[in-house]
Amino acid sequence: MNTERQHTTTRATTALLLALALVPGATGQVLSPPIAGAPANGAAPAIGSGPGFHDPRSAFQPLQERDGIVSWRALSAVTTKPMNNRIAPTFPPSVQALNQQKVKVQGFMMPLEPGDKQRHFLLSAVPTTCAFCIPAGPEGLVEVRTRTPVKYSVEAVIVEGRMAVLNDDPYGLFYRITDGELVP
Repeated sequence: MNTERQHTTTRATTALLLALALVPGATGQVLSPPIAGAPANGAAPAIGSGPGFHDPRSAFQPLQERDGIVSWRALSAVTTKPMNNRIAPTFPPSVQALNQQKVKVQGFMMPLEPGDKQRHFLLSAVPTTCAFCIPAGPEGLVEVRTRTPVKYSVEAVIVEGRMAVLNDDPYGLFYRITDGELVP
């Protein structure tokens, strides 16, 4: 497969994954069985209202905020509004200040390429529990492009690179890291 076709396929996959995150029930959150501690009326957690829903039944512990690492709480402080057939983000000044800065973000890898080595993936605030489900909306995802391929991990990883805060991404992304590398 030539490089341009690979990029087109990857962009289409990213767009599809993000579009599914905006469809009620597509993430599995609305359709999931009752969870201990959930509202008595059976209401599911709101979709797209935070960095993702960490299912208490998950084998993975929720990520803890750490000094020197951009928190998902900060990234999820974005608000949105409908604008010309798309959802436009409005970032608080603290998040806008991250634009074009070298940052570290901790999260779970969602591969966008086949194989155990990844150069392009999504980093999520919560672990992926289904191959067909997006664990968060765009406020809980960061697109990552690394300098060299990194080994896929189901455990949380820390990625360091240049952050882009995206105001008008054609695929609906809010954040991107370029020149990324894993931090041991």
